[in-house]
Amino acid sequence: MNADAMIPLKIAVLTVSDSRTEATDRSGQTLVECLTTAGHQLADKRIVEDDIYRIRAVTSAWIADPEVQVILTTGGTGFTGRDSTPEALSALLDKRIEGFGELFRQLSFAEIGSSTVQSRCLGGMANATVVFCLPGSTGACRTAWNGILAEQLDSRHRPCNFANLVIPERGQHDF
Repeated sequence: MNADAMIPLKIAVLTVSDSRTEATDRSGQTLVECLTTAGHQLADKRIVEDDIYRIRAVTSAWIADPEVQVILTTGGTGFTGRDSTPEALSALLDKRIEGFGELFRQLSFAEIGSSTVQSRCLGGMANATVVFCLPGSTGACRTAWNGILAEQLDSRHRPCNFANLVIPERGQHDF
């Protein structure tokens, strides 16, 4: 890290679930706590059922909104019939962050063993917005935040980070 002040990002959180409510959305709340504790701003938070078109509708609106720099989704990444977050988001991405899912599964393997192969988390860029699709467990959200996102969303992290790609005045946001 360098001594420059961190530039807070505006981050939206989407929980994908057919059963969670604001009162029971522990993974979404975990992400909100992580991002606000790190000094970022919550741009919006929603819960949407696991439906490709509803997921796309919410995330497309955020991708089009210049006030949202980062989107974190939680849930819908498994292999059940209703899990469709990766399919919903893949079509919206301009570029995929291939190493995100790979690194997440490496970190997750140390915690849950081979069950991590069922994690279809992914990351990418869309319209100068970075998007990360996480599993729906609080443990997975913490693993992703502590092991990857805390540094990659910190404008001071070197040698590179995703924060500097979504901060317009940094001049690195054109895709």
